Amino acid sequence: MVEVVKLEFKGKIYEFPIISGTEGDMAIDIRGLRKKTGLITYDPGLANTGVCKSKITYLDGEKGILRYRGYPIEELAEKSTFVETAYLLINGELPTEEELKNFSIKLNDHSLVHEDMREFFENFPRRAHPMGILSSMVTALREFYPELKEGGKEEINTTFARLLSKVRTMAAMAYKISRGHKVVYPRHDLSYCANFLNMMFDSPVKPYIIDDDVVRALNVFWILHADHEQNCSTAAVRLVGSAKVNIYAAISAGISALWGPLHGGANQAVIEMLREIYESGGDPKPFIEKAKDKNNPFRLMGFGHRIYKTYDPREKIMKKLCHKILDKFKIDDPLLDVAKKLEELAVKDPYFQEKRLYPNVDFYSGIFLRAIGIPENMFTVMFAIGRLPGWLAQWKESMEDPHNRLYRPRQLYIGPSERKYISIEKRGKLTTTESA
Repeated sequence: MVEVVKLEFKGKIYEFPIISGTEGDMAIDIRGLRKKTGLITYDPGLANTGVCKSKITYLDGEKGILRYRGYPIEELAEKSTFVETAYLLINGELPTEEELKNFSIKLNDHSLVHEDMREFFENFPRRAHPMGILSSMVTALREFYPELKEGGKEEINTTFARLLSKVRTMAAMAYKISRGHKVVYPRHDLSYCANFLNMMFDSPVKPYIIDDDVVRALNVFWILHADHEQNCSTAAVRLVGSAKVNIYAAISAGISALWGPLHGGANQAVIEMLREIYESGGDPKPFIEKAKDKNNPFRLMGFGHRIYKTYDPREKIMKKLCHKILDKFKIDDPLLDVAKKLEELAVKDPYFQEKRLYPNVDFYSGIFLRAIGIPENMFTVMFAIGRLPGWLAQWKESMEDPHNRLYRPRQLYIGPSERKYISIEKRGKLTTTESA
């Protein structure tokens, strides 16, 4: 028997079915709400609205659970690689040895960027933000590598490999060109993460020495960011994709959404906040008090999450990873000391406990990225490279969903009622200043 929710409105009772997910989540199916009642739901930010059914990522914010295709994030971070996790997200299952080998070869085959694209890169202003460049260049990719019209499995896989590989290459290119340095090309003998680090930091005067621990750490960093259910940028990819645009435009929309400080830009915002605390004496207490003041717009970046109401499971892994790299290279980062003090004070504060504001993955990720040499304006780009497999998987799922429709939210209009047009002569004469 199907469970229903009953709604009484203007003397009539309407029934709406309850649908369930595999982990016990339940939703009211209101697709017939407006047709039956003339009503719509009002849900700013879509915090209580499910826009799709998905088999990709499960997230329980109350219990701090995150799983990709059923696999706990903790296990993937410990045992998997970023390339293997990307395959899992896109294809639904972990690859066999042969499948992983072929996937890696395909990524290598598509790692080069068309030489003509360098002219685009070199003509951006030197101070242009890498996220703006990346968003623009991903859109431009379509003109160099148009999607195959057949849209078969092999064509889609090729396009996915092209994006996964070239976005990484373009990110490194953007960094090198912004520094006025020679572009470093990808190497066929290096893994995905090692290739990126080499393209970023190798130089004719100072060859980059690849460290296995740093490569492993970058794998984990990108695994932690690979997908996160229906977040802002993923919803943007699905929304733009619902208009049946080319995949490059949909991914570009995701990059643009990720750029915001309330989303992917939070890791950079955390570093800026920690630096502000350090430069003001290093005492986090005044900043905690500012964050608690309702009349003060200041926020502690890296604390709290729209979904998690306990510790972000990714934060625990990120914190451990951060300490490992700092200890290995004996890096004395004063911002880490500030972060430790801030976390210790905030988690014990009754206000933060009551609001359930715990550190999230962004809190330590910025310090980690600093430790491996990534400049601050590249932090969000690093997030984008990591999130790309999730965006591709979500786009693919939405395209294959028979119930997928053009996103077209409703609104509650609160403007003026119908008014009569008044000719300009009857509206009073404008002053010279006003007319100008």
